[in-house]
Amino acid sequence: MTEGLDHRFSRLTWEQIKILDQVLTEVIPIHGRGNFPTLEVKLKDIICVVKEQLVKKHIVIRDIRLNGSTASHILVKQNGTSYKDLDIIFGVELPSEQEFQVVKESVLNCLLDFLPKCVNKEKITAQTMKDAYVQKMVKVSTDHDRWSLISLSNNSGKNVELKFVNSLRRQFEFSIDSFQIILDPVLDVYTHEDNQLSEGSHPPILAESMYGDFDEAMDHLKYKVIATRNPEEIRGGGLLKYSNLLVRDFKPVDEAEIKSLERYMCSRFFIDFPDVTEQQRKIESYLRNHFIGEEKSKYDYLMTLRGVVNESTVCLMGHERRQTLNMITILALKVLGEQNIIPNTANVTCYYQPAPYISDRNFNNYYIAHGQPPVIYQPYSFHIHLQSGMV
Repeated sequence: MTEGLDHRFSRLTWEQIKILDQVLTEVIPIHGRGNFPTLEVKLKDIICVVKEQLVKKHIVIRDIRLNGSTASHILVKQNGTSYKDLDIIFGVELPSEQEFQVVKESVLNCLLDFLPKCVNKEKITAQTMKDAYVQKMVKVSTDHDRWSLISLSNNSGKNVELKFVNSLRRQFEFSIDSFQIILDPVLDVYTHEDNQLSEGSHPPILAESMYGDFDEAMDHLKYKVIATRNPEEIRGGGLLKYSNLLVRDFKPVDEAEIKSLERYMCSRFFIDFPDVTEQQRKIESYLRNHFIGEEKSKYDYLMTLRGVVNESTVCLMGHERRQTLNMITILALKVLGEQNIIPNTANVTCYYQPAPYISDRNFNNYYIAHGQPPVIYQPYSFHIHLQSGMV
């Protein structure tokens, strides 16, 4: 930690600043749907253009930050941390619905600037740009949380996520993803031709740990340690991220405490996603977004998730718990099928007893997960006993 700074903050070293510069100046493709061309953008350019538009529209900007796994990658590259989404947080004032709308329209209109010069932009509306380039759009407006998110599509999973935050009670899941790098000083360098980034001439750039103690969170990141607090405050309880960390050889900071926290994670997950079809959609979405290019890890992830749910779920009735465990197991078997891996039948016992009405050809009560080959979840008894795991 840098002397004289609050314990939540630390100054970036020159080596870290160089990695930050690489991330901000790398060309990222924003893939369009249908006949819309791919936009080739640099993160620094889209941030600066959006900032300029918001200022013109009198939106108050407190600061701009790089968040999450990308910030972690910049701070500790040598331990093999990777990043997917490029998360940018604009700290803004959103006092009314009007400001939400201004932010949305400003971002969509900014995308027009990145279309190829040969494209006739006159008849392209903001709604058209949304349909062509936006992966998801979220708005939250409650007494405690006021923010919006616009995620721009990238087929390799490296979405550009622009979050506009007036207030957000919980800004991290685990200590290792609690870092935010304050970008304003480096953005000033990019926008002034006389300034430059060099070892002998660069502005001080600060990173903050929203977890609290910066040095403690950095130790967790360096040594692959899992630590959090109050997981019941996290939407979904952090359960899916926690299982992902376990698969990536992260270890809990306290084995005894984590068992208690696992129960809170599971309880919050089932509160937020009470229906098994909602749970399936959430898990499939997590797999799509976090395992691109890592298909072989999906099976280990699902079985790790199943183990946590099996051991730590205390808030469900027996049949609800079995439904969830069966659904996760079916997803794991589907993953094996996609990879042409046949499970060792000595370790798998399958009991299949269809309900009587399944023989009715008119019966059709399936949940189809859109965007993926369908996994059929049927409301009949399906039990798989795992003796020693599947190969």
